[in-house]
Amino acid sequence: MTKFSDLKLHTKVLKAIDEVGYTDPTPIQAGAIPPALEGRDVLGIAQTGTGKTASFTLPMITLLNRGRARARMPRSLVLAPTRELAAQVAENFDLYAKYTKLTKALLIGGVSFKEQDQLIDKGVDVLIATPGRLLDHFERGKLILTDVKVMVVDEADRMLDMGFIPDIERIFGLTPFTRQTLFFSATMAPEIERITNTFLSNPERIEVARQATASETITQQVFELPGTRRDAQAKQKRDFLRKLIDQEGEKVTNGIIFCNRKVDVDIVAKSLKKYGHDAEPIHGDLDQSHRTRTLDGFRDGKIRFLVASDVAARGLDIPNVSHVFNFDVPSHAEDYVHRIGRTGRAGREGAAMMISTPRDEKLLAAIEDLIKTTIPRGDVGEQAAPASKPSEAEAAGEAEDKPKKSRSRSRSRSKKAEDAPVEAKVEEAAPEVKPEEAPKPEPRAEAKSDDKPKRSRSRGGRGNNDRGPKVVGLGDHLPDFIAHSFDERREAS
Repeated sequence: MTKFSDLKLHTKVLKAIDEVGYTDPTPIQAGAIPPALEGRDVLGIAQTGTGKTASFTLPMITLLNRGRARARMPRSLVLAPTRELAAQVAENFDLYAKYTKLTKALLIGGVSFKEQDQLIDKGVDVLIATPGRLLDHFERGKLILTDVKVMVVDEADRMLDMGFIPDIERIFGLTPFTRQTLFFSATMAPEIERITNTFLSNPERIEVARQATASETITQQVFELPGTRRDAQAKQKRDFLRKLIDQEGEKVTNGIIFCNRKVDVDIVAKSLKKYGHDAEPIHGDLDQSHRTRTLDGFRDGKIRFLVASDVAARGLDIPNVSHVFNFDVPSHAEDYVHRIGRTGRAGREGAAMMISTPRDEKLLAAIEDLIKTTIPRGDVGEQAAPASKPSEAEAAGEAEDKPKKSRSRSRSRSKKAEDAPVEAKVEEAAPEVKPEEAPKPEPRAEAKSDDKPKRSRSRGGRGNNDRGPKVVGLGDHLPDFIAHSFDERREAS
């Protein structure tokens, strides 16, 4: 069996590995480290939790041990899709490079630009960043990537899901053509394969068997709730989640609750707090300082439940997690393995429980097809009874409150009109008025001031009655001053 001492790593790196307690490399480490030390491009395909981080940090430290970084010109670059993954890479670098003089900088969102600029200005050997923040520094003129000798892309399939592929392609174009590239991904989507064919030169391909099964130390269960109205489904699931937690009792020392949407993360965390459970949310919309405090509190045991989106499912090494609760069935079957892999680590026992509804039938089938086994069904009992249907009185009240459709009224009127006899239709017409009986119009000049004026359709507004009686013209009543002036002009002529 291959040992770390057989991989030609630097003696200072081997010393750090011994202190951590590792002796045997994982399959991805044993396959990726030798070609990386030779300076070749590496394409590693392996799931999270297989030791990918060490498979590129260990050879990087060995290769960069000689040389010195210049201001604003890092010697190596590591790209990670999320802040947490980038921070974890930085922790691994500190762990394995403790006996070297190599320096690093971590460029992630939610942290002051000024502090990061100060580190870059001093010169760093290893730059660990998320794509967005890296490009922000570059566009501000604070970073030069022409001296990058080793470039690492970690969790490339996650980059694809988050829409970072255009940024990755741009960053590749900013680095030297002669760089060494270490590229890692859990899956090989067509878009990722196109990038590797474009930017990697004759890479050494290391593919570890797909992690399609969970650890045997994890007890899995799925609870299929009965169908109910869509607007009541979320509340039904929250109620059942609390009952699961109460049932497990002291067995739940801590746990991670996974939701598919960020908005549900906040709602579930708030619901648990309301009923006396110590829970905190974590997702991509929270600022970095908040996320860091929450993760630290969970690791230290100050927070019992971490309600998370999939940002916490991949790559985060959180030890001693007793339970994982899937509030939602994951949309991608692979995410199920990543989620439940947060428990049952290092040979410990763990429990994974998932809440399912009839709408999740296809997603659940895809997960069982992936892991090649049927997840045991838990006993729902009477705890998750569907929301009661409205009573007949409530239904009648709702029916009365709803206005009838206008189309039905018009149709009924038209039907009555059609059924009416012809004589009735003739009688409904306006009666013929004889000429001698026609009312004579009153003289316009005799219009009384108290008569209501007709509504005007002018721009001034409809039905404006503040203008007084309508002006109807002079008629036969010519004012004296006009008649007098007219007579004077005629006499003069």
